[in-house]
Amino acid sequence: MKNHRNPRRTFLKNAALGSALATFTSGVSLANTRTEKPIRQHFNLNYAPHFGMFKNHAGNDLVDQINFMAEQGFPALEDNGLMKRSPEDQKRIGAALEKHGMTMGVFVIDPGFNWEVALTTGKETYKEAFVKECEKAVEVAKIVNAKWMTVVPGYFERNLPMDQQTANIIDAYRMGAEVFEPHGLTMVMEPLSDNPHLYLRHSNQAYMICKAVDSPAVKILYDIYHMQRNEGNLIPNMELCWEEIAYIQIGDNPGRKEPGTGEINYQNVFKWIDHKGFKGICGMEHGNASPGKEGEQALIDAYHKADAFK
Repeated sequence: MKNHRNPRRTFLKNAALGSALATFTSGVSLANTRTEKPIRQHFNLNYAPHFGMFKNHAGNDLVDQINFMAEQGFPALEDNGLMKRSPEDQKRIGAALEKHGMTMGVFVIDPGFNWEVALTTGKETYKEAFVKECEKAVEVAKIVNAKWMTVVPGYFERNLPMDQQTANIIDAYRMGAEVFEPHGLTMVMEPLSDNPHLYLRHSNQAYMICKAVDSPAVKILYDIYHMQRNEGNLIPNMELCWEEIAYIQIGDNPGRKEPGTGEINYQNVFKWIDHKGFKGICGMEHGNASPGKEGEQALIDAYHKADAFK
């Protein structure tokens, strides 16, 4: 007895088999694509690495490092030494950031006396040098589409009363603001903890100077590492100065490495910053706790962990 096949049933069976095979091979193809090019993982906050942080993965070339940062989901870059780079490198950095839709974070304005007794003295030579460097910074900012520049007023002038020193800094920063305001740029002053000779050490000092200068071009860079060392009580102190904070930097204490390597509850701090609606940059101004590729991956993992708040 012959087995007569139903042509319609055979067609449907073959079609179903073909569809399943197509789905399977499509899945294999997608998996291979993901293996060759890692999926870009996004963060809640705008974390900005710096050059050298991922050199074991990306190599020494600046653009290759930016490419790697972008692949890992970092939306920004900061480069303290940008003004000292060649015009060619500045252009390459700007082009790479534009390609990936990344934002340029801070670079440092360094007139050459940030670690000396300078703006606190009120001397015209220091103010003129500061303004000249601000003018140079405007041109560099245009190349990389930057908005923020770090400023540090220098050391105490021990021969002047504290209020006189503060007034001298306010005068200098007003001069700098006149340079930046027409371009929509902002210098962010950073209280530091490196040594006791530094004039600007606390967030309330910076807040007072901002109020006195009264310009959108002069705001606070709140470096969480330095402020943990100098004053602690991070969230309440940030709240007190919040309206003048334009930029945030990160580093755990002790050690100044990635979140989770010290005493700061960064997941809680990041959660608070996010709930404040902060859309600016959180610069990763710290070192890697461990060397090599393993240390770099551990750093990336640490940020995903600290960023996983609800």
